[in-house]
Amino acid sequence: MSKRIYLADDDENIRTLMTGFLAREGYEVQGFENGEALLLQFQKEPADLVILDVMMPGPDGFHISRSLRKSSAVPIIMVTARDAEQDLVRGIEAGSDDYITKPFSPRTLTMKVGAMLRRIQWDRGGGVEGTLSFLDIELQPDRKQVFIKGEAVDLAPNEYALLKYLMEHQDRAISREELLDQVWGYTTPVETRVTDDTLKRLRKKIAHAAAQIETVWGFGFRMSPRG
Repeated sequence: MSKRIYLADDDENIRTLMTGFLAREGYEVQGFENGEALLLQFQKEPADLVILDVMMPGPDGFHISRSLRKSSAVPIIMVTARDAEQDLVRGIEAGSDDYITKPFSPRTLTMKVGAMLRRIQWDRGGGVEGTLSFLDIELQPDRKQVFIKGEAVDLAPNEYALLKYLMEHQDRAISREELLDQVWGYTTPVETRVTDDTLKRLRKKIAHAAAQIETVWGFGFRMSPRG
């Protein structure tokens, strides 16, 4: 069954281009000229992935992302016209899982969408048997849920995938490049900001745990007891 993608961009030309690129890859795509229309349709019939332009008439992409996150863990990709650190950080804080900067190539768009959907499908398939645990953090792949001290923690898809990969390999440090390849599905040096911003948000959500995600300076990250 083809995956359903909703995208919102007030620029008709860009909306048409994105819809065409993704439709040719076999996805079922529906475009919207603003975020409110997308949100209304999503509430009626959820999609498998959402693409949001940052700057749109009415509520912007950040607002729509936060609204979606109140009730759904759907993967969200933000589209920004500026390669600005502030936009990238705001997008991650608003609940997005990845970003793409205009202008972009069809290959970049389809690569990001394909990588994210493959990872979500793999997670749902239960790539690891049984419960993962590290001190008081417990991750249940079959239910796709995380618990700290027995209480559920609400994580966005990339936060969950990042924590899961670190817990699967808790015996060693993981480089940023490996996380990009295994969690996001691509390796491009500039994209390390996605890893860092997602990690920052994840750390806040597990700040009350006895375990932490430690930075291995000059290399990457690993699970460790909180000092």
